Amino acid sequence: MSGTKLARQADIHAIYSDHQGWLQNWLRRKLGNHHDAADLTHDTFLRLIAGHRDVSRLGDEPRALLTHIARCLVIDHWRRRDVEQAYLNAIAHLPAAEAPSPETRWLILEALYRIDAMLRDLPALTRRIFLLSQLDGLKYQDIAERMAVSLPTVKRHMRKAFLACLSLE
Repeated sequence: MSGTKLARQADIHAIYSDHQGWLQNWLRRKLGNHHDAADLTHDTFLRLIAGHRDVSRLGDEPRALLTHIARCLVIDHWRRRDVEQAYLNAIAHLPAAEAPSPETRWLILEALYRIDAMLRDLPALTRRIFLLSQLDGLKYQDIAERMAVSLPTVKRHMRKAFLACLSLE
């Protein structure tokens, strides 16, 4: 292993040793439970490791970067929880015989998480036009009139949204 890699490992190990407990306590206060805090602490350090930052440049106080990474993960955690709760509410009325199995439920939730992320990444106008078409069932001309844009604009945004859908893994 090269000297640079060894130095980076030593820097990350030092940051982990010095700040892991603090970060986990900070996350526990934000999330209200130890288990999610432990998971997100782990994920924060994985993101730090996966990043291509020169962690030796963080100086004596890497907490700002750790907090930034952790905040983003907390937001993602809450979004995933909201998607899961909406799905569970939607299937709660189903008779037991029609309820999806735990495996199917997991697959559906994973697909919903990817769709949610894709929609969130779309520009606001594209997302709005796409949802009016796909959820409200409006025709392109009706969307154009409602949004006060041209029909070619609606088509362009729909094309962008469909391409985003096709790019989902």
